[in-house]
Amino acid sequence: MKISAQELAGMIDHTLLKPEATPHEVEQLCKEAIEFNFASVCINPCYVGLAKARLMGSAVKVCTVIGFPLGAATTMSKVGEAKEAIANGAQEVDMVINIGRLKSRDYGYVENEIREVVQSAHSREAIVKVIIETCLLTDEEKEKACLLSRNAGADFVKTSTGFSKGGATTADVALMRRTVVNKIGVKASGGVRSYDEAISMVESGATRIGTSSGVKIILEARQRIG
Repeated sequence: MKISAQELAGMIDHTLLKPEATPHEVEQLCKEAIEFNFASVCINPCYVGLAKARLMGSAVKVCTVIGFPLGAATTMSKVGEAKEAIANGAQEVDMVINIGRLKSRDYGYVENEIREVVQSAHSREAIVKVIIETCLLTDEEKEKACLLSRNAGADFVKTSTGFSKGGATTADVALMRRTVVNKIGVKASGGVRSYDEAISMVESGATRIGTSSGVKIILEARQRIG
């Protein structure tokens, strides 16, 4: 696949979600995101305001996480968390589904929860990416989670939090793309650390990549393809 370093950078959510992340590290993340023209910075909710201030005047979006990383919070707490994050400056929210409810086939609960967050976010002009945590699901469950997300109006489905037992795989990205067809985006996240890995995710159907290795990936891209 032929894709320029600039195009690839525009697909990357420059990510820092470790619990020990400091304000200084978030500021550095924002500086890098502006320099490399990444799609967004993805940070924990407590740093949304800081990221908004540091990214002011740039095209880089502020992304944060909701119900993260377990997805086991109540629906209303996820909605409230999303509302607060957006009020503080988040333009994209990545929410974790209730994995236990999905695995117990309580599909109405899962779809309603996604829809509640989506409607709240969309009414405030923010987009929603739904993290399905593929490493904990069967292929059937992955397909169902994608369909529920699409039906609930989500803008993307996303593979992983990066905090469970596995991250993105090309097989899962391809399955997710086949399931949602071209209706919504697919974000590959978790363990994408090199140019080759990033390209393989794009070739499999990813339209966004979440990684803490964005700078390394783009520097590799520039060396390889100019």
